[in-house]
Amino acid sequence: MRTFFSFPNPVNELAARTVAAGVVVLALTAAVTLWTPVVVVLAAGFVGRLLAGPRLSPLGWVAQRVIAPRLGPARLVPGPPKRFAQGIGATLTVAATVALLLDAPAVTLVLLGVLVIAASLEAFAGFCLGCWMFGRLQAVGLVPASVCEACNDIRLRRTATV
Repeated sequence: MRTFFSFPNPVNELAARTVAAGVVVLALTAAVTLWTPVVVVLAAGFVGRLLAGPRLSPLGWVAQRVIAPRLGPARLVPGPPKRFAQGIGATLTVAATVALLLDAPAVTLVLLGVLVIAASLEAFAGFCLGCWMFGRLQAVGLVPASVCEACNDIRLRRTATV
């Protein structure tokens, strides 16, 4: 059970960027329609990826198993910053779901807008905002170095190719 509820380390950067592209599409759809089931699916995907990586996320599974292998060799990056980013996404989407259920569409749109910006940076520019935040928190000592030895200074990390 413990291995089921674990996050991969390392993570294939190509799969992460593919998931981010899917998140952009879903979040834009949610923002345009404000249809609760789309926001719930988005939140469930983030919570699933946070808890178990791609195992509980159809989007994550397809990205890792189907799409990323066709994009080239895996580019491995440390997992803990990516998990932190998934946690931020889960927080934003759960909050957006609650806001929508409480009939606060403006709040929902702001939260989804932040998500679209962050996911777009990851998908189209390869910049993981959550990973950057993780690095800053680690730099000031709020995240112990032992959480991610490979990324004590995430600005200097290089991706490994497999």
